[in-house]
Amino acid sequence: MARIAIPDSVDAAPIAARPLLNAVKSQLGLVPNMFRLIATSPESLQGYLGLNGALAKGKLDAATRERIALAVANVNGCAYCNSAHGYLAAHLAKLDAAEIAANRDGRSNDPKADAAVRFASKVTTERGAVAEADLQAVRSAGYSDAEIIEIVVHVALNGLTNYVNNVFATDVDFPMVEARRAA
Repeated sequence: MARIAIPDSVDAAPIAARPLLNAVKSQLGLVPNMFRLIATSPESLQGYLGLNGALAKGKLDAATRERIALAVANVNGCAYCNSAHGYLAAHLAKLDAAEIAANRDGRSNDPKADAAVRFASKVTTERGAVAEADLQAVRSAGYSDAEIIEIVVHVALNGLTNYVNNVFATDVDFPMVEARRAA
């Protein structure tokens, strides 16, 4: 059970958050619990949606973004994000079960994506203090500096939602998958 009240509908959310939640509903067909929870602070929801929307127009494709989200969710032990991104990875990014399992383990079955997912996992576990060799590995896989920056920003964006969901124990409204915590 969530640790704070989550508006049970768009109409129950703060007035300033309602247009944002309606945009989420237009895009996803529903408004997941996480969005309604963040809507408690309309400015926070606006910030999250703004960064998420900008990154969706970036150089990384949807599959790579979902792979990163799964890896980060597992490092941070976020069951909500692990469940949500597992669903999105399968249904929107069309990743198969073996790939999703690999992503949750901080790797990928695709050689290029593997470098991005491993780097994202390392950024998360090392709190950004990665070695030069880590940066070289992702560059050697063919990622540009702009793409590497996007990987890091995706780690931060997913960390944000992991923290919100872990702090407030957001009720999972996707098929439930427990997340592991990094040692």
